[in-house]
Amino acid sequence: MKKLLIIGLLAVALPLFTFAQHADESANLKQLNFFQDSLKHLGSRFINDEIDVQRKSANYTFIKTLVSALKIPNSFFFPFDSLKAISILNSPDKRFRIFSWHIINNDGSYRFYGAIQMNTRGSLKIYPLEDYSPLLKNPEDSVTDNSKWYGAQYYQIIPVNGANPYYVLLGWKGNTIKSTKKVIDVISFKDDKPLLGLPVFDQKGKSRKRVIFEYTRQASMLLRYVPDQHLIVFDNLAPPDKKSKDKPETYGPDLSYDGYRLKNGRWEYVDNLDMRNVPDPHDAEYIDPKAQHTDEAKPTKKTPKKTP
Repeated sequence: MKKLLIIGLLAVALPLFTFAQHADESANLKQLNFFQDSLKHLGSRFINDEIDVQRKSANYTFIKTLVSALKIPNSFFFPFDSLKAISILNSPDKRFRIFSWHIINNDGSYRFYGAIQMNTRGSLKIYPLEDYSPLLKNPEDSVTDNSKWYGAQYYQIIPVNGANPYYVLLGWKGNTIKSTKKVIDVISFKDDKPLLGLPVFDQKGKSRKRVIFEYTRQASMLLRYVPDQHLIVFDNLAPPDKKSKDKPETYGPDLSYDGYRLKNGRWEYVDNLDMRNVPDPHDAEYIDPKAQHTDEAKPTKKTPKKTP
């Protein structure tokens, strides 16, 4: 009799529990969609508003709204795929995802914003990324935490497995009215806290913790990953003449390619790559969502360039 009573109670309770669970999920999804609509509107404002203080106000509200959205249970699995103003990258192992975006200042410079959301089943675990770029004296030789981020807007993530796994990030870093930057950076974790930068890029006897490129804003630079060759490939940048050697804001592609190839968990520099053996070598770069009246803002495809 007691067993029959228990079975009867379970028969009633389980459907109610399942219904409640689905109701909670439906409510969470409704909330997330509501927040996404608000974030989409705010993103449009901080990109397109002509008034500096209005852009920054919209961005401040965007950050608060995003955090509120991420506090909703299981928000990690909500894609926010309507948000075109920001970049959202998931690590292939689903360990974390990274949000990144920028605000343009009146003088043509940029400030970057971002956050790392960890994949947790419980309460929200998030690390805000604080742009420390102007104060990093030697960014290529610096390992920092999330409070001293070398800000960028990321468009590709490359996992590197091994005893000490890490993730390579390819990013766009608008710089000034004269030049643009791109970045190869690294995220690793120590005690489940993020570290930015890692001495894994080897070039001419020197190990760098991140790689930074600067070039004229009128040019477009290729920086992409070729998975089947474990290769990060990029345009070789050169000055237009000898007098401009110390002026990176004048640099541009010189019709040759270099790269970093993964070997035993490290990236070895290789020069003069033959791009005829690399499929579809157009630039997968991030494009500034607002036209800045420069060629850099226009999405273009590059024709494969052949070496002699």
